[in-house]
Amino acid sequence: MKTFKFTPILGWSASRYDLFTQCKRQYYYNYYAKYDPEISEEKIHRLKAMTSVALETGNIVHDVTKTLLERLQRNQSGIDRGRFLDYTRKVTDEYCQARTFREIYYREIPRLDIDGIFGKVSASLQNFLDSDRFSWLMEKALQSSRDWIIEPPGYGETRINGQKAYCKVDFLFPLADRLYIIDWKTGKPNDEKHEKQLRGYTTWAAYHFDREPGLVTPLIAYLYPRYRERELAGEDMDIRQFARQIKSESAQMFRFCKDIKNNIPREKEQFTMNRTRLCDYCNYLELCR
Repeated sequence: MKTFKFTPILGWSASRYDLFTQCKRQYYYNYYAKYDPEISEEKIHRLKAMTSVALETGNIVHDVTKTLLERLQRNQSGIDRGRFLDYTRKVTDEYCQARTFREIYYREIPRLDIDGIFGKVSASLQNFLDSDRFSWLMEKALQSSRDWIIEPPGYGETRINGQKAYCKVDFLFPLADRLYIIDWKTGKPNDEKHEKQLRGYTTWAAYHFDREPGLVTPLIAYLYPRYRERELAGEDMDIRQFARQIKSESAQMFRFCKDIKNNIPREKEQFTMNRTRLCDYCNYLELCR
């Protein structure tokens, strides 16, 4: 993978732009805490670090899946389901005890239902193990396991027609002349958002590994309540059109910087609150009351 020297200018990502369009004040707290003239950076970071039941469920599934794939790289024997679920339960307990949950912090629930979280985590992972995709991985892709890239370090920095961007993949592997990318999801499908992520993954892989988009197959694996996939055909990928979209979305975010090159934001007041029902699910809720 290509590497880059650090530059302070902001880089586009699907999640960053999604937050930007959702609420400018939330976006400010998330990316510009050190510039806040009223609230300490420490407090903002403490709120930012909180998790939620849905988010932590996804985190546990991602991390256990990462461990599973790394184990298959070292040892290609079958999976002992009992030991696998015991390990998953241990990880679930450790993560839940170590995190601050937004639902508890804001007193939305009296206590954390760790059994409920484990239930969804274990169901998601078993859906994957029972899927045709896992069988296909074991039969076809395991032969190239030394070349697997499993949650690469860093933030997935890349360039899209010279534009700085971040597209971090969960799992990439070669098979024949193609590159496959799988992104795990435990939440509900979001067609527009997830298609943009798939386009980002295609562009990332094409750039870093000097491949034509038509030789990249990115897919999203929805693990709950049942296993299903969404795939983007690389041959249908128009990188130039996607680059124009990224340039436009980045320009919108740049307009909220008084110093674009150094990514210094405008005054906090210009990042207006967008009061909607989503406020109830925001980590920074107490700052806007």
